[in-house]
Amino acid sequence: MMGPRKVAMIDIVRKRIRITGVVQGVGFRPFVWRRATRLHLSGWVENDAAGVVVEVQGVAAAVERFLDGLAAAVPPLARVTALDITDVPHAGAIQGERFTILESTVAAGPRRAVMPPDIAPCGACLAELVNPADRRHGYAFINCTDCGPRFTIIDTLPYDRDGTTMRSFAMCPACEAEYRDPASRRFHAQPNACPTCGPAVWFAAHASGPVPVVRGEAACVGETAIAAARAALRAGGIVAVKGVGGFHLACDATNLGAVKLLRARKQRLSKPFAVMVADTAAATTLAHVREQEQRLLERPERPIVLLRPRDGTGVSLGIADHVAPGNDFLGVMLPSSPLHNLLCAGMPPLVMTSGNRADEPIATDNAEAVGRLVTLADAFLLHDRGIHMACDDSVIRCVAGLPMPLRRSRGYAPLPIRLATGGPPVLAVGGELKAALCLARDHEATMSQHIGDLGSLETLETLEHSATHLISLTGVQPAAVVADLHPGYASTRWAREFAVTRGIPCLQVQHHEAHVASLLAEHGRDAAGSPGVIGVCFDGTGYGSNGTIHGGEFFVYDGPLPRRAAHLMPFPLPGGDLAVRHPWRVALALLRHARLPWNDAIPSVQVACTGDREILARQLDRQLACTDTTSMGRLFDAVASLTGVRQSIDYEAEAALNLEALAAAENPATTGRPYLLPTHATVDGPITIDWRPLVRAVVADVEAGESPGSMAARFHAAVAGMIVETCILLRDRGAGTTVGLTGGVFQNAWLVERSLDGLHAAGFEVLTHHTVPPNDGGLALGQVVLGRALLASAVPSL
Repeated sequence: MMGPRKVAMIDIVRKRIRITGVVQGVGFRPFVWRRATRLHLSGWVENDAAGVVVEVQGVAAAVERFLDGLAAAVPPLARVTALDITDVPHAGAIQGERFTILESTVAAGPRRAVMPPDIAPCGACLAELVNPADRRHGYAFINCTDCGPRFTIIDTLPYDRDGTTMRSFAMCPACEAEYRDPASRRFHAQPNACPTCGPAVWFAAHASGPVPVVRGEAACVGETAIAAARAALRAGGIVAVKGVGGFHLACDATNLGAVKLLRARKQRLSKPFAVMVADTAAATTLAHVREQEQRLLERPERPIVLLRPRDGTGVSLGIADHVAPGNDFLGVMLPSSPLHNLLCAGMPPLVMTSGNRADEPIATDNAEAVGRLVTLADAFLLHDRGIHMACDDSVIRCVAGLPMPLRRSRGYAPLPIRLATGGPPVLAVGGELKAALCLARDHEATMSQHIGDLGSLETLETLEHSATHLISLTGVQPAAVVADLHPGYASTRWAREFAVTRGIPCLQVQHHEAHVASLLAEHGRDAAGSPGVIGVCFDGTGYGSNGTIHGGEFFVYDGPLPRRAAHLMPFPLPGGDLAVRHPWRVALALLRHARLPWNDAIPSVQVACTGDREILARQLDRQLACTDTTSMGRLFDAVASLTGVRQSIDYEAEAALNLEALAAAENPATTGRPYLLPTHATVDGPITIDWRPLVRAVVADVEAGESPGSMAARFHAAVAGMIVETCILLRDRGAGTTVGLTGGVFQNAWLVERSLDGLHAAGFEVLTHHTVPPNDGGLALGQVVLGRALLASAVPSL
């Protein structure tokens, strides 16, 4: 009797495991329960403010099997960042004891649990959705622990139903049984519901009359509502559809009249629309879908993926040519929710664009949407599941075979980014365009969803709401707020007011230094000081420390802070934003600065009337409302204007996108030698890149009747060649062998791929963006890193 008891006591062990990462709201607790139960272990698992805590007890060999490969065998949406195992005293005999799942605990202070993002429906839920025998057949809100809304419905952590907008829906007995059963894939799936007890969808056609925002007995509800919306779309109507993170405006993408009407109503003259199709097979009928692009399309994040149309012009097998005019890419996405799956099934491709007016945030609330979108939409497909946080679609393109985010939002936010070094908690607010926040604590940086351009009071209110939400969910109080150096940015003004109300410093960092810091941070490098790195930052606008507008910059990291080592030769930008909207003004400024006549044969000159030319000439001669700039983005605009590609723009970077499309369509073997962008070195100052020979050559080709495509290709090749040449010069001066490419200009796949070819051939390691956008959507990540460096050096707040 004594012998067996002694062996059992020796063999029994108990371990406590603390697991952090994306481990709440992804089925982690039932996964642990199933694993422990299979091995006949006792103990418990619970959510807390930091993640998941497990205690397991049993025979030592079984406990070892439980721990072996635990982090690798997690549910599909989980991501373990740390797993800490400690021995604890065991509780004696285990006969008859069970493994249990405890209720979540909430502690005061900072919460380290990672907020999960919104996930598209999984295969199991989609199978139930179309199964007539399933009780959730055709139900627009089907979900489980492997899919469904998360970030957009969360009020507070831990992620439990009472902390979400689903709190108002009491589960029916069948749903409650699933929710309480650890063996069910709907165990503690917080949005769990069915047609009996959950949210409902309904259709309302306003026909210039009032639109009901609360469903009633007479409303067109459920599958009937979706059928009515499909009929309205087939008839050429525009339907406002409430999705996971906000509203879309939808229409038939093959109906030219509907697409043109949507553009007219939304006052969106030429900015590309995204298209939603039912599945990958439908996407392949519209565009070339390479292996990497297919993986991106089918990922649970369901981003918009930029694909090359099958005919190369943006007009793919019936897609209206107004969907993506002048663009050689078509934005395609698969359904991101069960509602979208039901809406798209058997339908032609549907335009799915953000449900908002120009410069406004995406609409989320039913009443708000009806008020703001009633003049844009012919009908509404509404539902009554609340959206706590607006979250627009993410946008990705493949560059050199790897994903590059252009907008990081639904499906990706708010997943944290691991930083190379820790530091105090800091909040950064990004820039003026493509605003996104970043809250950093220790080694983690949490980026908010895409907020948008801060051109309206409503978007600033969204910025405020997003900041409050991030701080509330994490429980972290920032020790400082970081903003851009530009004094006129609305984000900078907001940051200063935030700092005053909180009694913390407001720090400002230079725009392009923050871009480079962002790139280095996402690659796990210490962006506050990275010896051996050459940072190349090309974009449209960024306030320089000397009060001028920068944007064609090379930085060298040979000390604690980056040094501006090369830049584009400055040129005047007449009228500021007016010149940005009308590239012909930039082109005429370059011609005058290069002492070239305003020849009527040049398209930029042709578009300007005599009065405009006279005013602009006086403005340039007297330097009235002219700011010097080194912007590569503005050089792209000017070349687009000189070659007749684009004289005025409807959206940011439109001229550059059109220029890239023409360059990509050219055969490199027949376009001739690249234009010249020579460099001029000085003894102790930055290298300057002279754009004047390029402008002279472009003008000569225009006057000789050269095709715009050929000139676009030669221009792109010149910029790529200049990047390589300048980096070689800097390396020869001891700069190092790693090059980082960042800034909005490097959204250009043609430019990036040719720059990569040249830099790799010259022996450089090259860093590009794969986690945050190269544009201002990734700016806040670099700001938190540089802000921490300023705090560490005790620089006073501004």
